[in-house]
Amino acid sequence: MRLAIGADHGGVELKARLADHLRALGHDVDDVGTFGPESCDYPDFAAGVARRVTSGGVERGILVCGTGQGMAMTANRFPGVRAAVVSDTFSARMSREHNDANVLCLGARVVGPGLAQDIVDSFLGARFEGGRHQRRVAGIEAAASPQSPVPGQGGGENA
Repeated sequence: MRLAIGADHGGVELKARLADHLRALGHDVDDVGTFGPESCDYPDFAAGVARRVTSGGVERGILVCGTGQGMAMTANRFPGVRAAVVSDTFSARMSREHNDANVLCLGARVVGPGLAQDIVDSFLGARFEGGRHQRRVAGIEAAASPQSPVPGQGGGENA
């Protein structure tokens, strides 16, 4: 699988370990940085991974910062990106199976390297189930459209 991975200074060490793990499994890993402990801005790296996902250059993305939250907030601004902050293997699997998440966000200050590796393996090993979940994923994409009505306010007296 072709993957993009990125981190800020808070996640650089965990990112490097995960990239090595992924390469050992035979994945093609595009590391967008950062590569050192110097303070940097997480939106730059989240955008780098998100752009690769939206362009189809990679199948999935992995982002690491202190909590994963800032990375997810940034990545989810890109059309077609469904980034999930995950700190357990069950949520990693379900984010793929039910939500078709294509970017995994991890907090290096939240999960240790062993658990992070298990989370990544669960995320990459899971497949989107489709079916009833497809309508919900389509709803996520539709909600991002400026023309999308607010639920419960789609017209009539409440418009």
